[in-house]
Amino acid sequence: MGRYRPPQPAKSPYITEAGYLRLEQEAQELWLRRRDVVRALSEAAAEGDRSENAEYIYRKKQLRELDYRIRYLQKRLPDLKVVKEHPVDPDLVFFGAWITLEDQLGDETTYRIVGADEFDPKRGWISVDSPVARALLKRRLDEEVAVETPQGRREFVITAIRYRELR
Repeated sequence: MGRYRPPQPAKSPYITEAGYLRLEQEAQELWLRRRDVVRALSEAAAEGDRSENAEYIYRKKQLRELDYRIRYLQKRLPDLKVVKEHPVDPDLVFFGAWITLEDQLGDETTYRIVGADEFDPKRGWISVDSPVARALLKRRLDEEVAVETPQGRREFVITAIRYRELR
Protein backbone atom coordinates (compact mmCIF):
# COMPACT_ATOMS: atom_id res chain seq x y z
CA MET A 1 0.00 0.00 0.00
CA GLY A 2 1.17 3.50 -0.76
CA ARG A 3 1.08 6.39 1.60
CA TYR A 4 -2.01 8.55 1.40
CA ARG A 5 -1.32 12.17 0.65
CA PRO A 6 -4.19 14.60 0.92
CA PRO A 7 -4.69 16.72 -2.18
CA GLN A 8 -2.90 20.05 -2.30
CA PRO A 9 -5.08 23.13 -1.90
CA ALA A 10 -5.92 24.71 -5.25
CA LYS A 11 -3.54 27.44 -6.33
CA SER A 12 -5.03 30.75 -7.31
CA PRO A 13 -5.35 31.10 -11.09
CA TYR A 14 -3.84 34.59 -11.34
CA ILE A 15 -0.55 35.34 -13.06
CA THR A 16 1.23 38.40 -14.42
CA GLU A 17 1.60 38.82 -18.16
CA ALA A 18 5.39 38.32 -17.97
CA GLY A 19 4.93 35.19 -15.85
CA TYR A 20 2.49 33.70 -18.35
CA LEU A 21 4.88 34.35 -21.23
CA ARG A 22 7.71 32.68 -19.27
CA LEU A 23 5.58 29.56 -18.68
CA GLU A 24 4.62 29.38 -22.37
CA GLN A 25 8.28 29.72 -23.37
CA GLU A 26 9.25 27.02 -20.86
CA ALA A 27 6.66 24.66 -22.36
CA GLN A 28 8.07 25.23 -25.87
CA GLU A 29 11.65 24.67 -24.66
CA LEU A 30 10.62 21.47 -22.87
CA TRP A 31 9.18 20.05 -26.11
CA LEU A 32 12.48 20.77 -27.87
CA ARG A 33 14.50 19.17 -25.05
CA ARG A 34 12.14 16.19 -25.06
CA ARG A 35 12.92 15.56 -28.74
CA ASP A 36 16.66 15.38 -27.95
CA VAL A 37 16.10 13.13 -24.94
CA VAL A 38 13.94 10.72 -26.96
CA ARG A 39 16.65 10.54 -29.63
CA ALA A 40 19.32 9.80 -26.99
CA LEU A 41 17.03 7.26 -25.33
CA SER A 42 16.47 5.36 -28.56
CA GLU A 43 20.24 5.30 -29.20
CA ALA A 44 20.85 3.97 -25.69
CA ALA A 45 18.13 1.34 -26.12
CA ALA A 46 19.80 0.13 -29.32
CA GLU A 47 23.00 -0.68 -27.41
CA GLY A 48 21.60 -3.91 -26.03
CA ASP A 49 20.86 -5.02 -22.47
CA ARG A 50 18.75 -2.29 -20.92
CA SER A 51 18.88 -3.57 -17.33
CA GLU A 52 22.56 -2.58 -16.94
CA ASN A 53 22.59 0.32 -19.38
CA ALA A 54 23.17 3.45 -17.28
CA GLU A 55 22.57 5.79 -20.21
CA TYR A 56 19.21 4.15 -20.94
CA ILE A 57 18.12 4.32 -17.28
CA TYR A 58 19.20 7.96 -17.00
CA ARG A 59 17.38 8.98 -20.20
CA LYS A 60 14.19 7.20 -19.11
CA LYS A 61 14.27 9.14 -15.84
CA GLN A 62 14.97 12.39 -17.68
CA LEU A 63 12.08 11.74 -20.09
CA ARG A 64 9.74 10.99 -17.19
CA GLU A 65 10.63 14.30 -15.50
CA LEU A 66 10.17 16.27 -18.73
CA ASP A 67 6.80 14.61 -19.39
CA TYR A 68 5.66 15.40 -15.85
CA ARG A 69 6.47 19.10 -16.24
CA ILE A 70 4.97 19.28 -19.76
CA ARG A 71 1.76 17.64 -18.52
CA TYR A 72 1.58 20.08 -15.60
CA LEU A 73 2.01 23.10 -17.90
CA GLN A 74 -0.55 21.77 -20.39
CA LYS A 75 -3.11 21.51 -17.59
CA ARG A 76 -2.18 24.75 -15.83
CA LEU A 77 -1.78 27.24 -18.71
CA PRO A 78 -5.41 27.14 -19.93
CA ASP A 79 -6.67 27.74 -16.37
CA LEU A 80 -4.52 30.81 -15.70
CA LYS A 81 -6.02 34.31 -15.73
CA VAL A 82 -3.54 36.98 -16.83
CA VAL A 83 -3.87 40.19 -14.81
CA LYS A 84 -2.94 43.14 -17.01
CA GLU A 85 -4.89 46.05 -15.54
CA HIS A 86 -3.88 48.06 -12.52
CA PRO A 87 -6.50 48.88 -9.89
CA VAL A 88 -8.46 52.12 -9.99
CA ASP A 89 -7.21 53.09 -6.51
CA PRO A 90 -3.38 52.83 -6.47
CA ASP A 91 -3.33 53.27 -2.67
CA LEU A 92 -4.88 49.80 -2.21
CA VAL A 93 -2.87 46.58 -2.33
CA PHE A 94 -3.94 44.19 -5.08
CA PHE A 95 -2.37 41.48 -7.23
CA GLY A 96 0.84 42.60 -8.98
CA ALA A 97 1.69 45.34 -6.48
CA TRP A 98 5.12 46.05 -5.05
CA ILE A 99 4.62 46.78 -1.35
CA THR A 100 7.23 48.25 0.97
CA LEU A 101 6.73 47.28 4.60
CA GLU A 102 8.39 48.67 7.69
CA ASP A 103 8.60 46.53 10.83
CA GLN A 104 8.78 47.63 14.48
CA LEU A 105 12.57 48.00 14.27
CA GLY A 106 12.38 50.34 11.28
CA ASP A 107 13.68 47.77 8.78
CA GLU A 108 12.07 47.98 5.35
CA THR A 109 11.25 45.04 3.09
CA THR A 110 9.73 45.15 -0.38
CA TYR A 111 7.50 42.35 -1.69
CA ARG A 112 5.65 41.86 -4.94
CA ILE A 113 2.43 39.87 -4.96
CA VAL A 114 2.47 37.46 -7.91
CA GLY A 115 0.87 34.17 -8.94
CA ALA A 116 1.66 30.84 -7.34
CA ASP A 117 3.55 29.75 -10.47
CA GLU A 118 5.97 32.68 -10.48
CA PHE A 119 6.90 33.40 -6.86
CA ASP A 120 10.63 33.95 -6.23
CA PRO A 121 11.79 34.60 -2.64
CA LYS A 122 15.20 35.85 -3.83
CA ARG A 123 13.51 38.68 -5.74
CA GLY A 124 10.96 39.36 -3.00
CA TRP A 125 8.10 37.97 -5.07
CA ILE A 126 5.53 36.24 -2.88
CA SER A 127 2.58 34.12 -3.91
CA VAL A 128 -0.88 35.64 -3.69
CA ASP A 129 -1.75 32.49 -1.69
CA SER A 130 0.88 33.16 1.00
CA PRO A 131 -0.13 34.34 4.49
CA VAL A 132 1.75 37.64 4.05
CA ALA A 133 0.02 38.40 0.74
CA ARG A 134 -3.39 37.50 2.13
CA ALA A 135 -2.84 39.85 5.05
CA LEU A 136 -1.78 42.67 2.69
CA LEU A 137 -4.54 42.42 0.07
CA LYS A 138 -7.04 45.30 0.10
CA ARG A 139 -5.00 47.24 2.66
CA ARG A 140 -4.19 50.93 2.26
CA LEU A 141 -1.03 52.98 2.32
CA ASP A 142 0.16 53.77 5.89
CA GLU A 143 -2.07 51.02 7.32
CA GLU A 144 -0.76 48.67 10.02
CA VAL A 145 -0.84 44.97 9.15
CA ALA A 146 -0.40 42.00 11.48
CA VAL A 147 0.85 38.78 9.90
CA GLU A 148 1.01 35.32 11.44
CA THR A 149 4.31 33.75 10.39
CA PRO A 150 5.98 30.49 11.48
CA GLN A 151 8.24 32.64 13.70
CA GLY A 152 5.20 34.24 15.34
CA ARG A 153 3.06 37.31 14.91
CA ARG A 154 4.74 40.24 13.15
CA GLU A 155 3.42 43.74 12.61
CA PHE A 156 4.21 46.01 9.68
CA VAL A 157 3.24 49.41 8.33
CA ILE A 158 2.70 49.76 4.57
CA THR A 159 5.00 52.62 3.54
CA ALA A 160 4.74 52.35 -0.27
CA ILE A 161 2.57 50.72 -2.92
CA ARG A 162 3.38 50.77 -6.62
CA TYR A 163 2.26 48.89 -9.69
CA ARG A 164 5.12 49.68 -12.06
CA GLU A 165 8.61 48.25 -11.86
CA LEU A 166 11.40 50.68 -11.02
CA ARG A 167 14.02 50.88 -13.75
